[in-house]
Amino acid sequence: MRSIRYIACFLIAMSFAARAQAAEYKKLAQTGFQFLSVETDARAAAMAGAMTTVANGSGALFHNPAVMAFMPTSVDVAINYNRWIADINHYSASLAFSPANHKYGTFGFSWHYVDYGEMQGALPWANDKGYIKTETFNPSAIMVGVGYAKALSAKFSVGAQLKYVGQQLGYSAVQLGDANDSLSVRKYKQFAAAFDFGTLFKTGWKSLAFGMSVRNFSNEIQYETESFQLPLTFCMGVSMNLLDMLPAVPEMHVLSFALDAVHPRSYPEYLNIGMEYSYKNLLSLRYGYMGNRDERTSSFGFGIHISGIQFDYSYIPFGVFDETQNCTLRFDL
Repeated sequence: MRSIRYIACFLIAMSFAARAQAAEYKKLAQTGFQFLSVETDARAAAMAGAMTTVANGSGALFHNPAVMAFMPTSVDVAINYNRWIADINHYSASLAFSPANHKYGTFGFSWHYVDYGEMQGALPWANDKGYIKTETFNPSAIMVGVGYAKALSAKFSVGAQLKYVGQQLGYSAVQLGDANDSLSVRKYKQFAAAFDFGTLFKTGWKSLAFGMSVRNFSNEIQYETESFQLPLTFCMGVSMNLLDMLPAVPEMHVLSFALDAVHPRSYPEYLNIGMEYSYKNLLSLRYGYMGNRDERTSSFGFGIHISGIQFDYSYIPFGVFDETQNCTLRFDL
């Protein structure tokens, strides 16, 4: 009966995913601070972001903080770099530690910074060109988070993260009336608090696990007259080592499968599928499939883990934007 319940839950998740895959892709333009939706961890990016139930050390803070509760080590540190589209660079880092062998739960810290590059300011003006150039400026965004996760039993854990998020888009000189010398300088800088929450359930049947997460829950913020929320996202995920289905499980080989059904606020539902093959926990090869996207479909990557140091890399073809590349360096104790 227990196995039947697990299979039923899996089929429900799959039906939700099938509905997500069938939805028409369209942008609803209901949220801002979209940098929070960009994958910064290379392993996660290579697996199409299907990380709701996948162990990833302190990197779980970017997907489902509850997963952090079952971190096998006492300390985990990750440093990430993502060369994003349009010469936009994402930098992020995370730290997780479990004092007294997880007795008091697992504490975590996350950081994410975005450099949008240098931009040229302009102002409408009554000349032949219709504008004049102003100063160059460097828009940026930042997120700082504090998280906590606790295993309530050997199979079930909960986790949460409180984040402080900000974005500065420089300033503009706005004309007042028709006079060229009548200007008002307005700064475009906003900050907001956001909250993440998640759960993880290890079924006890083989390595099958279920989980859910809610990310970027916040109040609305406003630029000028338009208000918006952060990219609120609800995820349901399932994962398993497929080799557990074999009569004799080869310990040196692991073939992980992860599926996430995602319901974001700004887009219709979509499906993320991630695969990872690991040999002796030394070398990992990864593939991800991103359903219902406009320019992306597949992601690729690999990882090397030696003596507590892990290097991960991902590559994502991005249609008209060429490609994105992620690198992550992780240390664990």
